[in-house]
This record gives sequence, C-alpha cells and structure tokens, in this order.
Amino acid sequence: AAGERVFDILDAEPERPARDQPLETPVTGEVVYEGVTFQYDNDRTVLNDICLHAQPGQMIALVGPTGAGKSSVVNLLPAFYEHNSGRILIDGQDITHLDLESLRTQISVVSQEPFLFNGTVRENILYGKLKAPDEELTQAAKAANCHDFIQALPDGYDSHVGERGVKLSVGEKQRISIARALLKDAPILILDEATASVDTATERLIQEALERLMHGRTSFVIAHRLSTIRNADQILVMRDGCIIEKGTHEELIRVEGIYAQLTRIQNTTFIEEGFEKIPEDC
Repeated sequence: AAGERVFDILDAEPERPARDQPLETPVTGEVVYEGVTFQYDNDRTVLNDICLHAQPGQMIALVGPTGAGKSSVVNLLPAFYEHNSGRILIDGQDITHLDLESLRTQISVVSQEPFLFNGTVRENILYGKLKAPDEELTQAAKAANCHDFIQALPDGYDSHVGERGVKLSVGEKQRISIARALLKDAPILILDEATASVDTATERLIQEALERLMHGRTSFVIAHRLSTIRNADQILVMRDGCIIEKGTHEELIRVEGIYAQLTRIQNTTFIEEGFEKIPEDC
C-alpha cells in the first residue's frame, strides 16, 4: 500500500550521506523549487526543470495524468529521494544540508491510502506526536471528525484497529490519518487526495477535516478531482515530468489550455480520466 511505503521510507536509513544542519525554527512554510531535475537510478528523467514558489500557508495543487511526476515532486520535499540538480529550499534553507529528522518533523504526509499499523486507535494517532497529552489527542480527533465514531468503538481510543486498519472503514482510516497530521501540527503538508469511494456524508466529513488541516499550512495537494482545487492558490498542470501550465483556476481558464479543456469534459470523475481524453499534442 502507498501509505505503508511512505512509513517504510520515513523509518529507513537515509540513502545519502547524513546532513547535520538543523532546520531553523519556527518554520513559516515558504517552499521554493529552483530548476529541479530528478532521475530514478540514473534512468530516464522523471522531473525536468521544476520551478515553483509556495508562500507560507498557500495551497499548491498538482494535476496531471498518471506518471506525470506529481508524486515525485512532493516526495523530494521530505528527502524521500534526492534530486539530481537544482535546489529545494524551505524558508531559504537548502534541504540537502538539513538533518533528516529536523526536516521531516516540519512536514506531515496524508497519503491516498492511509497506513494504520496493528495497534490501538490511540497509538495510531499518537504516531504524529508520541508524547502528546490526552487533551491534545482528543482535540485532534474532534477536528478530524473522528472522535464520535472512536467513542462508539468497543474500547474507544484503546480499540485495536487490526493489521493495516482492517477493522475500520475507508473513511474512518482517512480521518484517523488526518487526526495524526493535526496532532503533529507541522507547518508543511503533503496530501495525496483519496480516490476511494465513500458515501456522501462521509465525504463531507473528510473534506471538512481536510480544510481544517490545510488552514494556515503550506499544502501540496496531489489532486484527483477538479472540484477540490478551485480555490487553490496555485494549480500546477504536469505532463511528462514538466510543469506545462501554472496559475489559479480563473487564470488557467482564461489561458484556454489543457486545464481549461479538463474543466469542460463531462462525465469524468477523476482528473486522470480527463487527461486520457485530451490528445498528447495539446
């Protein structure tokens, strides 16, 4: 599962030499990519000359077909992989010089398929901040719209979720993952929007929780539904490892490019499906 891979990477030994420079705090959340290029194992280029500037608290949405490089862009920020050229800066500090623990403490990740380990609800939420008091834990759960269903479980917060959270529904797992990120309270958020189907009421609860989570944080959202990104501060349209369009929803509509075409395609649930209907040479 995607979520499990994220935590495997977080806990793994760094592949590059350790850096000992701490990230200066408090972190405002300004993020800059300057001409970033990335290859996996010196193979084909996955990202080419990526440039972006996220101001503190902005929402940056990434859209594009499968394989466009959206995940690669965000995975470079916590140094899950090391970019080949260019610079990535957080508050003006080059991440290649930063201690990994110091860097990753300032970034929360909510993956498309949230990974819950075989423990209690309490333990899974506390993964975001291991020594948080019960009051903070409960506040995070309430903000993530999961406190009520947790209270209804046989043992409340001490209920076991099973391997990979098998005892919980998709929507419940997503909200616990959001509670974990809220408890961590990092200034930078990476969110891979879930594509799993949930009922309308659950989707509303999840969206409310995500809005609370993103508020005041620099958020990088891998978007799969156009409806969720209309208010993004910047929308980055990607194809073949490049950013081909950049702007707000209104700006990109006026440009009459690929994004504008996507918004006109009917009967399409996910952005990736829309890209399949747009010729490659557009």
